[in-house]
Amino acid sequence: MEDPETWRWIWLATAVTFVLGEIAIAGSFFLAPFAVGAAVACLLAFFDVELVWQWLAFVVISFGSFAALRPLSRRLDQGEPTDGIGSKRLIGETGTVLEEIPAGAHELGMVRVHREEWRAETVDGHPAVAGTSIQVIEQRGTRLIVTPKPGGGYPAVPPSSAQPSAPPDQPPDQPKEL
Repeated sequence: MEDPETWRWIWLATAVTFVLGEIAIAGSFFLAPFAVGAAVACLLAFFDVELVWQWLAFVVISFGSFAALRPLSRRLDQGEPTDGIGSKRLIGETGTVLEEIPAGAHELGMVRVHREEWRAETVDGHPAVAGTSIQVIEQRGTRLIVTPKPGGGYPAVPPSSAQPSAPPDQPPDQPKEL
């Protein structure tokens, strides 16, 4: 089992497994330090360093990386401000309804927050017409949960269009026939 060729591939498979585990499992940097340690051990194996030194490098680098990343992990898990990054960056921001959010739970419309457009639903299931000022209160995956902006409320009527309405059989850009 001390064949250098075998350990090269064992360390490589271990590093890849830890990386995939880090990606797949929710948590903050728990498996990544061990992936780094296994990658260093893999490099040592490819340079024909003795197995005892490979294991020593794996253990020391893994635990050193783990200890170095714990403060960052705790900070991210406690929900401290992260200067506008991550999934919580839009909470508390204001925006505008672009496409009406219909009445009812889980009914989606479109809103703009800053320069980004998001699918959104209202927190209370009330409809929101285009032009309504909203505030983001939660983000669930790829949609936002919004409420009317304090003091703004929902407009009573949707914004009127600049063109007069045309009869159903006539396009709005065509002049009326006499």
